[in-house]
Order: sequence, then C-alpha cells, then structure tokens
Amino acid sequence: MNSDRKLRWGILGSASIAVRSVIPGLQQSELNEVTAIASRDEEKAKQTADQLGIPQAYGSYEALLADDSIDAVYIPLPNHLHREWTLRAAEAGKHILCEKPLALTEQEAQEMVQACEDAGVHLAEALMYRHHPRYDQIRDIIASGEIGEVRGIHSTFSFNSSGSTGNVRFRRDWGGGALYDIGCYSISAARLLLGQEPSAATVIGMFSPEHGHVDMMASGLLEFDNHIGVTFDSSMWAAFRNTLEVLGSDGIIEVPSAYISNPDRSSNFFVIVDGERKEIEVPQVNHYSLQGDDMARAVLQGKALRFAPSDAVANMKVLEACLRSAEERTRITL
Repeated sequence: MNSDRKLRWGILGSASIAVRSVIPGLQQSELNEVTAIASRDEEKAKQTADQLGIPQAYGSYEALLADDSIDAVYIPLPNHLHREWTLRAAEAGKHILCEKPLALTEQEAQEMVQACEDAGVHLAEALMYRHHPRYDQIRDIIASGEIGEVRGIHSTFSFNSSGSTGNVRFRRDWGGGALYDIGCYSISAARLLLGQEPSAATVIGMFSPEHGHVDMMASGLLEFDNHIGVTFDSSMWAAFRNTLEVLGSDGIIEVPSAYISNPDRSSNFFVIVDGERKEIEVPQVNHYSLQGDDMARAVLQGKALRFAPSDAVANMKVLEACLRSAEERTRITL
C-alpha cells in the first residue's frame, strides 16, 4: 500500500468536541486527513468546513456516508444517536471512531461491535486519554513494583455546567448525566491500570429536577480483585478538577490532570516513595492525534487497534451498573 496514503475522514456533526479537539488533532496527525463534514444544517456544515479548512460540506449525514472517497467517520453526536449512526456507517463500509460512551447499554454496544465485525470495519471508542504515552509510563511503574502492591485508586472529573441551557447532557432520554459524560473516564482508567474488571459497583447520585433528572453528581465505589477499591466522583455541578491517584503499599502515583492534556503544556505526573516526590517527565503530544493515528494504522497497515471494541462493551457494562446503582440506591454485582 502507498506509504503516503492517509486515512480520509468524514465528521458526522459539528459538536464542540469535534471542532475544538478531534478535528484539529486529526489534521495535526501523521496519517490522517479530514476531507468532509456533515450537519443537518448545511450552512453550519459549510461554516465549520471553512473555519477548519475542510474541503467538503454536506447537509445530511446520509450524503456524507454515500461519499465513496471517505474511509472513516467520527461520530460526536449525542449519546442516544451513537448506535443508529454507527450501524449506518458500518453498513456504508466506513471505519468508525465513536464518542464515548459507545452506547446507552451494554446490549447496544455489543450490537454495534457485532455490526462492525459483520461489515468488516474497525470500531473504536473515543477515549483519547488512553493513547497518551503517560498511561504506558504509569502502567510500567505499577508493574515494576516501585510503589508496592496497589491498594486503591481514586479518580475525579468534575466541572460546573449547571447554568447552561439546552445542554444535551441534561436529557435523560439522550443518555445525559455525569456518569455517562465523564464517569466513563474514571471507570476506563481503573480497568486499564488494574488490567481486570470490577465485580461490583455502588454509587450515590444527585439527580437534579432542574436538569432533566440526570445525575449531576455521582460518587462511586468499584470492587476489584485483591481487595482493591476504586473510588471516583464525577460531576457537572461542582468545581473543576480531573485527577488520578494510585495508592500503593510503598508509594503513590499522582496525576494532576489525568484526562485532559494540552500538547503545549506539561502533562507530567509524580511518584512519591519514602517521602520523596519525584516528577516524571512526559512527552508533549496531542492524544487526539495519537488516537487518530491508531485507527489509521489499523486501516492502512493492518495493525490491531490498541483498544479492541470489546473494551468499550466492558466499560459500558460497568457504566450501566453504576447508573442502576445510583437510581436504585443499592450495590450492583457485575
């Protein structure tokens, strides 16, 4: 295959995450190019295309999927539309990068994975943070035994968007709420670092009548093997933070900005052993670019995706259990 060939992307929608982060990341990557964008509002598609230097704008998602020159699509649509447009993109023969969470339920996620397997296309969930090399560094430190045996993990992700109006995250029927929007990061990170699945979930949620009765705050405990508890909180109605702490028997790993990474700023983290706090240098990279290049290598070079779509199904299983636990105020066994 031509080594100069780049993966040609179409974008289904002009959501903020696409315009602000994912499209620029693809454009700055090694192996990708964004060739088209679609919106149900054709004028909006044209404006976004002009703004970002995208050659083609379409006034419908169907028109973009019918474009044979497009290899892959990115789906940043509201959560309840992920299943429909993943299935339609797979039917059109497009490889798919779908925003997190992949679906609304484990069953939906499995259906999406199966449809992509049947169509012979790749499917990846857009949890970009996992592609940053610092997570490999963190895993290596854990595996080395430097901090001893892992005793627990604590993860936070919160911001205050409670005053916004018309926010799709406040639509319960659209898969809104803090757990689905940002709790997925904490759950995914715990599973990634521990290399295993939790056996139970207990979550308390603050469901707000002012915000469509979605969980505006959720605090949880995930139970893993070896008596490891993972605690996390996710909120759309609290002060901003996004942190990760791995507590070991002999030391601690602290990640001050666990899920947000700016290639122009330090993403360094810290290891504390015997009272000595050591800063671990991290390459300054764009994890959105790395996420795109991972898909491109799978499509163009036949390499395996770093994270199989089955991982998204497993994460969805835990997310669904967490939401059920919060709604029923009970411990859910997985």
